[in-house]
Amino acid sequence: MRIAQVAPLAESVPPKLYGGTERVVAWLTDELVGLGHDVTLFASGDSETKAKLVPAWPRGLRLGRPRSDPAAACAALLESMARRARDFDLIHCHTDWLHLPLCSRLRVPFVTTVHGRLDLPGLPEALRLFPEAPFISISDSQREPLADVRWLGTVYHGLPPGSLQPRFGPGAYLAFLGRLAPDKGPETAIRLARSAGMPLRIAAKLPRSERRYFKERLEPLIDGEQIQVIGEVNDHAKEGFLGNAAALLFPIDWPEPFGLVMIEAMACGTPVIAFRRGSVPEIVDEGVTGFVVDDDAEALRAIKRLPELDRTQVRECFESRFSARRMASEYVRCYERLVGAVAESIPA
Repeated sequence: MRIAQVAPLAESVPPKLYGGTERVVAWLTDELVGLGHDVTLFASGDSETKAKLVPAWPRGLRLGRPRSDPAAACAALLESMARRARDFDLIHCHTDWLHLPLCSRLRVPFVTTVHGRLDLPGLPEALRLFPEAPFISISDSQREPLADVRWLGTVYHGLPPGSLQPRFGPGAYLAFLGRLAPDKGPETAIRLARSAGMPLRIAAKLPRSERRYFKERLEPLIDGEQIQVIGEVNDHAKEGFLGNAAALLFPIDWPEPFGLVMIEAMACGTPVIAFRRGSVPEIVDEGVTGFVVDDDAEALRAIKRLPELDRTQVRECFESRFSARRMASEYVRCYERLVGAVAESIPA
């Protein structure tokens, strides 16, 4: 099958540091190539891929210097894709909603994976304009605010088993990995670590919009000893950071569509203690890969129960449920259904 993958331009594919969507696109694209498909990736020019790369913009926008206008970059991305559209059997977009007016008119089968939250004002009204546009969700819970959208299926994220190696020791600290933003729960993670009497290591991106939050709410809690911030980590450092942790704390306070860091921890053999929000109950196997909790008290009890978990089983569960090959194969089945349905609708 001739497949186009259209990535966001915020980061390179894969990202140099933080960037969940672009990382998933990288894994999916390479696995599709491994399955024998003819794949073209539309992304930033500093991307690395086993597919054919069409560099729609020189560099990922977040780390690129000088800073570029995101609207101009997106326009270039869509134009690059549109010029080549007839070369493909299917176009798979990961760019939220921006491509919908264009792809709906290209007369080429397309599908959208939405990677973010869907409970946003205005989305239902906008999507009513595209009733035939097909979508794939990354968890069943993600769909709830937009149940009437044309959903083709749910495909959980997956990553290559060899990209993160497991470590089966008990772990020396609790880990937090993500954005330093209120909805990700860093204050809760600090509170839990202090109550449990365990060190907490925070590997995190600090968005510009959250600098005041960090300065006023987090910095006073960080002593550099029990609570340490080590900044953003790349893929190489992530393996050691997660693998040497007793558990990943995922105390989110928002409807998380998937939570890629949870399966990254599992790949390292590290269990997850996560609050019951969004996709969490779909991803964490209770009592096997971690614990799903409803409040601080349950989280503290879960920390005490960590010795009950077998870290080899955590890794085995990751391999069976969240590999990149499984993800790519499920997407191919969605592609085939969509292309087949379009072919049947064309008069002989």
